[in-house]
Amino acid sequence: MRKIIAQRLVESLGPIPHFYLNIDINAGPLMEAREELKSAGEEADAAKITVNDFVLKAAVQAAVKVPRVNASFDGDAFVQYADVDLGIAVAIEDGLLTPVIRAAQNKSLREISELVKDLAHRARNKRMKPEEFQGGTFTVSNLGGMGIDSFAAVINPPQGFILAVGKITKVPVIDDCDQIVVGHRMLITMSCDHRVIDGALGAEYLKELRHLLENPALLLV
Repeated sequence: MRKIIAQRLVESLGPIPHFYLNIDINAGPLMEAREELKSAGEEADAAKITVNDFVLKAAVQAAVKVPRVNASFDGDAFVQYADVDLGIAVAIEDGLLTPVIRAAQNKSLREISELVKDLAHRARNKRMKPEEFQGGTFTVSNLGGMGIDSFAAVINPPQGFILAVGKITKVPVIDDCDQIVVGHRMLITMSCDHRVIDGALGAEYLKELRHLLENPALLLV
């Protein structure tokens, strides 16, 4: 597994012209939405919708709104994908796997949450079929649960981009009344293949992603 991971990283950072875009998300609405779901009766761990589930749903929905990012460069051809096949980076004992949720644009927030839990569990217990972690159109990697503030991830070729999600932190922010208050912020970095995504297109995608994450009710419909 480490040999394959090493090969994929060399294939990525060598020939793929990476560039990086960063956004700072107001995560307060996400925290409030999570608490509302919790108070509505989500007690069992298996039933809980996490902040990461919201991030995954928003990443998919933003790709539907800005479909040109859901693409890759393959040799001398530009490939535009009809489906959003979402890769999810899962750390396991001896490496990293990226299980894929197929046609994620057709999945609800609840369905994505359940699929993520199932795929991650089977990945960590080495009970996945090879086709279940191949062929994603882009990937989301979240290290917030491990205490990482922000990072830049390496693109998984031939995908066009990867999102790197950091932890939610409490920081002083200035509100609409110019008062300093406690806020919740989350940093997201988008690593882009410049052959597929330019700065303006990446910025358009991240603008939509921020809008969805700061208005999480849009992810429940």
